[in-house]
Amino acid sequence: MTEPEPAPEVPPGRGPTGGGRYMEPDLRGMTRINLRPIASPMPLGFYSVAIASVIVGCFQIGLFEEASHRAVGLAILPAFVLQLLVSYLAFGARDVLAATLMACFSGLWLVSSLTLFVDAPGGTRVLGVLNAVFALFAVLMASVATPKRALWLVLCTAVPRFAVASLANLTGVDWLGTVSGTLGLVLAAVALYTAFALMLEDMRGEPVLPIGRSGPAHHAVEGDLTVQLRNLERQAGVRRTL
Repeated sequence: MTEPEPAPEVPPGRGPTGGGRYMEPDLRGMTRINLRPIASPMPLGFYSVAIASVIVGCFQIGLFEEASHRAVGLAILPAFVLQLLVSYLAFGARDVLAATLMACFSGLWLVSSLTLFVDAPGGTRVLGVLNAVFALFAVLMASVATPKRALWLVLCTAVPRFAVASLANLTGVDWLGTVSGTLGLVLAAVALYTAFALMLEDMRGEPVLPIGRSGPAHHAVEGDLTVQLRNLERQAGVRRTL
């Protein structure tokens, strides 16, 4: 009489359940997640928005002659590089709102710079459509950015600026270009204030100028480390799929 073969050994931490499935072991106790503190990249991002907006705004209101469009294109090109860097750092800091905003601003400055520099045929109307789409993007971003009031204010200022710029590009009406340039200078002022307030906060380790954080944005600054690490295992870069 032959003896039955022994049952296969079940790996530690696993056991059969109903339907022939196995329970995965709880690996949280054996998992280590390293976080890398960085300086806030947002002051650089908002300063870039302000500087590029001033250059374009001055061009639109007539402070630069019409033939200087190539120089304007070169002047705003660095904003593309700087804001792309800010976006990369913001993704690493787990701030998808700031990263998305800065990446889209970066692409906008690149297209605007190249279009102005090469003076491409039909470029004005193309920029009109681009500005219209960016205005819609800013509306959508503003709808979820209310906990960050300073960022929300920048977006609310950007919506009319790019909407009017779109109309000016598509219609060719001179006074619309002047209004767009003026709104661009207003956007630059709001971005400058936001950048300065965030820079002071990062340097001194506490809020100095009012920024208007609320909800999760407020807890991110005022809460302890436990709040920041809550649900970390479900965040992008840790979970298996986005």
